[in-house]
Amino acid sequence: MRVVVYGMGAIGGSIAAALTRAGHEVIGIARGPHLDAIRAQGLRFRAPDLDEYVAVPCVAAPDQVTFRPDDAILLVMKTQDTVAALHALRAAGVTDQPIFCMQNGVANERMALRVFPNVHGVTVMMPATYLVPGEVAAFGTPNHGMFDVGCAPAGQDECDQALCEVLNGSGFAAFPTDNVMSAKHGKVLMNLGNILRAAVGKTPDLKPFHSRLKDEAMEVFRAAGIAWHEVDEADPRRADLLRFADVPGVERGWGSTAQSLKRGQPLETDYLNGEIVLQGRLVGVPTPLNAAMCRLAADLAGRGAGLASMEIRELTEIFDAASLQN
Repeated sequence: MRVVVYGMGAIGGSIAAALTRAGHEVIGIARGPHLDAIRAQGLRFRAPDLDEYVAVPCVAAPDQVTFRPDDAILLVMKTQDTVAALHALRAAGVTDQPIFCMQNGVANERMALRVFPNVHGVTVMMPATYLVPGEVAAFGTPNHGMFDVGCAPAGQDECDQALCEVLNGSGFAAFPTDNVMSAKHGKVLMNLGNILRAAVGKTPDLKPFHSRLKDEAMEVFRAAGIAWHEVDEADPRRADLLRFADVPGVERGWGSTAQSLKRGQPLETDYLNGEIVLQGRLVGVPTPLNAAMCRLAADLAGRGAGLASMEIRELTEIFDAASLQN
């Protein structure tokens, strides 16, 4: 199995580096200054007990890859870039190779199934950052990350088992599962708070705000008949398989939305909080709080706001105003 990592940011870059270090055949697809830095010096991969430049072969686009029947293709870009990536893969000759959606949210699998027949979901539990071109850092120990892997929309097959075997031998904990979309909906509940941290920072207590977003989301899931299960710190596997640790010289604690905001890139909030808004509209359940978070994200990105540009008072005012709409 060759692993094609399409998207070499925090998650994709860390996976590509770890698999390469373990001796697996990997090719990455990256872009811009990040690609230039990887080609020039290798990808700097930092972890609690590791700081190494890894020579990961990288190209700029799928049409620079000669795809093989034994390829496993990992989609590791933000959801707003998925449709263009799928079309690029099809144009480059991809047909029935397995496509693994290693992304937040639950929209990617449906996008991929419109184009390809062999689609799989992956629930990604992996604290990692990409803020500097050519460098990624993973903060997990004793494993870099933990993944649930299964067919979309349900079941598991030999492709899931083969990828898990590769990951399990490369510094990750991966589990074939029959209900990966249930796990991914649980991850959505976790990610509803991403925009909060991007807006006001890591110091304020954001749990009360996050809880209100989750309560609204779970009401929608129940009304829509959507199954989910928790994948946060309550997951009993975490105690032995995935804990947070420091990486010397690297600040941790910024989520994926905050990292995108810092790099001046589009935010994925419309596919996290926006997923709740969509499902709520489909079943007639109001979602004023999550809708407000989508508007907040659009505002922050639109005016080029920096990390933690808001005060907790302003966030409270937004929640209070949205609550009056219910």
